[in-house]
Amino acid sequence: MTSVLHPGDSLSGRQRLVYVLVLGALTALGPFTVDLYLPSLPEVQHEFSVSTPLVQLTLSATTIGFALGQLIVGPWSDAVGRRVPLIAATLLHVVASILVATSPGIDWLILFRVLQGFGAAAGGVVAVATVRDLFGGYPLVRMLSRLALVSGLAPVIAPLAGSALLLLFPWRGIFWVLAAYGLVVVTAAIIFIVETLPAHHRRRGEVGAVARYRALFRDRQFVGIALVSGMVFSGLFAYLTTSPFLFQDHYRFTPQQYGLLFAVNSVGIIVGVQTSSRIARRVGPQWILSVALAGLLVTASVIVVDGMLGAGLWGTLVPLWFFITSCAFCFPCTQAVALAHHGAEAGTAASVLGAANFGIAGLLSPLIGLFSVASSIPMGVTMMITSVVGLLSLWLIVRPRTVAALDH
Repeated sequence: MTSVLHPGDSLSGRQRLVYVLVLGALTALGPFTVDLYLPSLPEVQHEFSVSTPLVQLTLSATTIGFALGQLIVGPWSDAVGRRVPLIAATLLHVVASILVATSPGIDWLILFRVLQGFGAAAGGVVAVATVRDLFGGYPLVRMLSRLALVSGLAPVIAPLAGSALLLLFPWRGIFWVLAAYGLVVVTAAIIFIVETLPAHHRRRGEVGAVARYRALFRDRQFVGIALVSGMVFSGLFAYLTTSPFLFQDHYRFTPQQYGLLFAVNSVGIIVGVQTSSRIARRVGPQWILSVALAGLLVTASVIVVDGMLGAGLWGTLVPLWFFITSCAFCFPCTQAVALAHHGAEAGTAASVLGAANFGIAGLLSPLIGLFSVASSIPMGVTMMITSVVGLLSLWLIVRPRTVAALDH
């Protein structure tokens, strides 16, 4: 007879599937909020008659909202439980989506995108915290990878759906669809997701919040892995903010062609996440990260060199796909290392990790918009810089040899 080490160990296969589907759909709310909108960026720019950097700022506004939302929702969920913050923030996302759809100008659009990102933050941070409440060790990596598989379909589906929606109605209709999606997933959460943080494990009040943050920022490995995660996501976000203009304006893709291209690239996310989780059965996640980060630097360098040589469309597309796949290898590994020793403050840990991702990306993306989108070089240089900082953070701060092995 085996003992139950974590609450999730006693769940049936069917119960685990329900958690994966519902939590995955909640986590996908964030990617849908960003990616469904990407094919419409040139249309938004035309309607409001504004510059490319200003339109890109609507994406940065969303990521800043994500960062702020996670910093608030994560500690809140550690104090009062997972369900209330999840439901409240997701309902805020629904309201914000309606406000975005009715925005009278670019300034209001940027403001409401911040609120939309804030509301979408709950899905990701509470889903990850809930999985950490239920699982530990390698089962945690496995569940995170399954969660990422469901949520990873969002970047594949979203641009295709967004470009198809543009054939039916103007860009504002995309946000009415997002409002409807948010309403569906929050209803599913109310019905299927139970509270996973018992009352006696909650840490209330200002002292509890300070203690949680102190535990995180005194952990050298957590700080290092948060920097690694932020750099990986920022490299990926350089692609997200640049690609609509690079491929639609420079290479003359239609929104539908761009959506298909984005979907093909996003398959790399699914391939990377699932392969990474399988390798983690035998290899520590820190070592997977070391190889994946080196892959990011190599592929980013190829993008820059090909841009300098004028290699054209394929000189960008091929290394870009491998860059995105390398990013995906990092996702479950950074989460597993970051959360492994912080079950008592899982919500706060997940929020800091998410805030590092979206906060750093939100600060870097406007800088990319200052350069020409008629070349892949600015995007590739940004990717190279984030890869170098990520590698330095891993080897000098995290120190892979000091990371404890995961339980199986």
